[in-house]
Amino acid sequence: MITDSSWNAEEHDRALAGLAARENFPVAARLLPRRHRADLLAVYGFARLVDDIGDEAPEEQRGKLLQLVDDDLDRVYAGVAPELPQLRRLARTVHARSVPQDPFRRLVQANRQDQAVHRYETWDELVAYCRLSADPVGRIVLHVFGADGRGLEEASDRVCTALQVIEHCQDVGEDFRRGRVYLPAADLRRFGCTDDDLGRARTPTRLRGVVALEAARARDLLDRGAPPLMAGLRGWARFAVAGYVAGGRAALTGLARGRYDVLAHASRPGRAALLAGWSAGWARALERGER
Repeated sequence: MITDSSWNAEEHDRALAGLAARENFPVAARLLPRRHRADLLAVYGFARLVDDIGDEAPEEQRGKLLQLVDDDLDRVYAGVAPELPQLRRLARTVHARSVPQDPFRRLVQANRQDQAVHRYETWDELVAYCRLSADPVGRIVLHVFGADGRGLEEASDRVCTALQVIEHCQDVGEDFRRGRVYLPAADLRRFGCTDDDLGRARTPTRLRGVVALEAARARDLLDRGAPPLMAGLRGWARFAVAGYVAGGRAALTGLARGRYDVLAHASRPGRAALLAGWSAGWARALERGER
C-alpha cells in the first residue's frame, strides 16, 4: 500500500502479488495460458498502481505521482524504457498486442478526477465517470485478446460500468471514510438519506433502498451487455470474460442475500462462488452453440 512519502514503486509492485491472490479481477486470469495471464496481470498491475496512487498516496503527492505515470506512458509509446516496474511490464503487452494509449490515459484521468470530484449528482454523471474509471479496462482486454474492431465496444462498456457500480455498492462505507460518495446524490435525496446514514455501523433501510436501486441498474447493464459481448468472443477471450461477468453476478447475489446491508459486513463473493458462477456462464454459452 502507498502510505507515506517514502513510497517505492518496486515495493508496491511486490505487494501486488498478494493483492492479486485475493481480488476478483485475476481469478479467471489464473486459469488462462501463460501468454494471456501475463498480459492481463500487466494490465491489472497498471490499474492497481494508478488506483493506489489516487487513493493511498499522501494527498500532496498524488498529482505528482500520477504525472509520473503519464510521463512513463509517454516513454512506453515512444519506445523508450519507462521508469516504473509496472510500466516496464505493461510496455511488453502494449507493443505485443498493439494496445492504444487512450484507455490508459483515461484511467489516469479518472484518478485525477477523484482528487477534485467527490460526489456525483445523477446516475448519468456516475456513468460518465465510469467511462474513465472502468470502461477503458474492457477496451484494453479486447486488444489483449485480439478482439478489438469487432463492434463489441459498447457491450464491453456496459459490462465494465456494471462491474464498477457493483464495486461502489460494496464499498459505500470505505468510500465515505475517504471523503467520497459514488451513490448518486439525487437518489440519496429521493430515499431521504443523509451523510449520517453513510457513516453508520449498519445500513439503514432507506440507504439499503439506494444500494438496491444501483445494484438493479448494474444488473440491467450486465443483462444487456454480457450476451452480445460473449457471443462476439471466442476461445480464451470468452473464457476470461465469462469469469469477470460471473464475478459481477456473484457480487450482486451477495448484496441481495445480505439485504444490501453494506455497512455492517463485507459483501464479497468467495472464490468458490466465483468459480461456480463462471462455470455456469461458460456452460450456458456452450449450450447456445457459441463456440
